[in-house]
Amino acid sequence: MRKIIHVDMDAFFVSVEIRDNPNLIGKPVAVGGKSDRRGVLSTCNYIARQYGVSSAMPTAMAMKKCPNLIVVPGRMAVYKETSKVIRAIFEQYTNIIEPLSLDEAYLDLTECPLHEGSATLIAQEIRAEIFRQTGLTASAGIAPLKFVAKIASDLNKPNGQCTISPIQVNEFLETLSLRKIPGVGKVTSKKLGELGFLTCGDVRAANELFFIEKFGKYGRVLWDRCHGIDDREIQVSRERKSVGVERTFEQDICHLSDMLLIIKEKLLPELESRAAKYLASRGMNKVGVKVKFADFQQTTREQAATSISVEMLEQLLIEAIQRGNGKSVRLLGIHVSLCKEKSQRKQLDLDFSI
Repeated sequence: MRKIIHVDMDAFFVSVEIRDNPNLIGKPVAVGGKSDRRGVLSTCNYIARQYGVSSAMPTAMAMKKCPNLIVVPGRMAVYKETSKVIRAIFEQYTNIIEPLSLDEAYLDLTECPLHEGSATLIAQEIRAEIFRQTGLTASAGIAPLKFVAKIASDLNKPNGQCTISPIQVNEFLETLSLRKIPGVGKVTSKKLGELGFLTCGDVRAANELFFIEKFGKYGRVLWDRCHGIDDREIQVSRERKSVGVERTFEQDICHLSDMLLIIKEKLLPELESRAAKYLASRGMNKVGVKVKFADFQQTTREQAATSISVEMLEQLLIEAIQRGNGKSVRLLGIHVSLCKEKSQRKQLDLDFSI
């Protein structure tokens, strides 16, 4: 049986800012946004969350909920350096590490001999070492399955951990809200609720074929999760699937000509620079345009392509903004989807031939 830990730093970006500026201790703090309040928060501390502030919330809305909120600009270089320190700590315990972002990762500790193989005690030691070296707290979930470990890491936040042993998995899942399952968003949750599925136990009592017919491919995944099935291994390397850039405007934009100018002069040169090393080795298979309207609704238009052109971006932009029915635009983004790495394409071909 595998021993998997999901380690998740507590409000990582904002915790780094508070660590480096003790004057922020005990105050509601967020990272991101802009001075004119048109930005969006990257994250916030737990004090701010008590006021209803959350990650990805527009700064203006956050300030209404919490007038005393202190919004500080992000320092990505500092976050990356701190993340490297944390990664080095992980490597002291295992080389089977799957980073999900700068502030969270899966660790497979099945073969780690420390503490007589107790993943619970190893997780405690890892969290203590992270605090010793960085001054930051982390939470952890310990379980035999990846998705259960991820759910467990959120149960005793901040600065806590939760262990779900193999014999506890079924009992844990029986009453677990489906909203806790990774991949179940608002839309899927609403549809599940309308059909009477609120917990994993509800799904376990249902007919498998009915569930798959209603939800397709993801229905199979969700069915497996509710039955404690997750055979995914820890992925030591993760393939990048796309490269993109985007920009939030100081003022909403209404005219197509202004949007095109921003794409041509700002976004496209930045995208070409960021994507160059990936395109040189892998190439692209899609080009896309993302539009977020003044009411925060957003849409994306994509097209199969092996090269990028202003004309193609213009056509995708026109199709995207038509969906807004005349609404002004607050954010534009463009991206390219990358072809699979050569080694993976070869393996897929072999698998197919078998």
